Amino acid sequence: MSAVETIHVDGVWRAAASGAQREVLDPADAKTLALVAEGGAEDTDAAIAAARRAFDEGPWPRTPVAERAALLRRVAELLQRDRETIALIESRDTGKTLEEGRVDVDDVTNAFRYFAELVVGESAGRVVDAGTADVHSVVVHEPVGVCALITPWNYPLLQASWKVAPALAAGNTFVIKPSEVTPLSTVHLVKLLVEAGLPIGVANVVTGAGDPVGARMSEHPDVDLVSFTGGLVSGTKVAQAAAPTVKKVALELGGKNPNVVFADACATDEGFDTAVDQALNAAFIHSGQVCSAGARLIIEESVRERFVAELARRAEKIKLGRGTEDGVECGPLVSAQQLAKTEAYVDSALAEGAALRCGGKRPEPSDVRPATGYFYLPTVLDQCHREMRVVREETFGPILTVESFQTEDEAVTLANDTEYGLAGAVWSADTARARRVAARLRHGTVWINDYHPYLPQAEWGGFGKSGVGRELGPSGLAEYRESKHIYENLRPSPVRWFGG
Repeated sequence: MSAVETIHVDGVWRAAASGAQREVLDPADAKTLALVAEGGAEDTDAAIAAARRAFDEGPWPRTPVAERAALLRRVAELLQRDRETIALIESRDTGKTLEEGRVDVDDVTNAFRYFAELVVGESAGRVVDAGTADVHSVVVHEPVGVCALITPWNYPLLQASWKVAPALAAGNTFVIKPSEVTPLSTVHLVKLLVEAGLPIGVANVVTGAGDPVGARMSEHPDVDLVSFTGGLVSGTKVAQAAAPTVKKVALELGGKNPNVVFADACATDEGFDTAVDQALNAAFIHSGQVCSAGARLIIEESVRERFVAELARRAEKIKLGRGTEDGVECGPLVSAQQLAKTEAYVDSALAEGAALRCGGKRPEPSDVRPATGYFYLPTVLDQCHREMRVVREETFGPILTVESFQTEDEAVTLANDTEYGLAGAVWSADTARARRVAARLRHGTVWINDYHPYLPQAEWGGFGKSGVGRELGPSGLAEYRESKHIYENLRPSPVRWFGG
């Protein structure tokens, strides 16, 4: 396989039909990491046609559930076999630390295992009581068909698994388009699917830009479902492109996530240390390039100054560098574009009255290696308010804004004052209060006295402009299925509705 044969169609690895290529850059030094095929509309149409044939004529949709589950388990084993290789690919491609890459591989492995167990443990259908012994009525679930899967650049392998595993478990075929910025681990995943024995045409990948590849996938009449994870603007375009063919659409569009800290959570030294530590974790893991990042610290006013001072002190000590280097805690931003976007958000916040407590610039060349990478210092902005762009919009960078409250109702109002609704957290030593506030938050995932963990068996998705549909859990499998009601009359007889 050539370095630029990264398009997989109908069981064959190939270059783009146009011959076009794209450089994939290492964000730690801005140098070329790999060359990939730059697919276009012709490649996309070929991939969709292959997936269509494989669904309509191939064996996979009709493969027994136990066999589909067995293949998913084999993929999980191969992921663990290649754990270090894939973690390194993910670290070099996205900039995240090598340890984060290893965690991603483990989480992907768990996703494949979960969906394997979920489908194999199901019954043949839900029997519906028709009110008479003369009727057998059952609701069954069938694969939706050809799935177009479009994944983001921040967690390319993880987000691919959240779509690929349930799609395959349900018996679908698919075409996947990874982000053109970070495509390498998805290409490796498709290789593992082939090695595990997936039939030809079931898994297809087209590396290339959102326009034309993602756009064509979204509008194509032979696609039955499009699942997209990414930004709000692009997600809206996907939904608009899919609308004329009335295909199923699932969208996860990020969030602007509140981390609400009550003073009683900080009443002890241990509680204070934990809340500060978790606020750092919420905001700065993977340089803030996380859809569920706790980028909005909403802190009770009585402890605000002490909390923010300690937060800023620790943030200044975060070690930046190439993610594969020992001791590095935070890697670069993924691209020059993301770095410029981060700088623009900080500049706008300062112009609108925010107080800079730490960061707010690129590190000095002598303070980070390589000096040519897309690095930005972890930044804490105090005295923020909802009218600021940096508070309203998803920044996807190492930026933490600070707002304060005095009452529980005010905390809830602030936390819910967002167009998004993906995730949030509540910190309190008062269990009743924590649960009360969690119940009032309009967010798809709410953590109490924690931040960031998720479970493959629990649904993931958001309210409002964070998207539609759910990934993971039983609902994540249901996205890739159609429900069919089969009504069987065991003793048919004339109806005599018409006299004749």
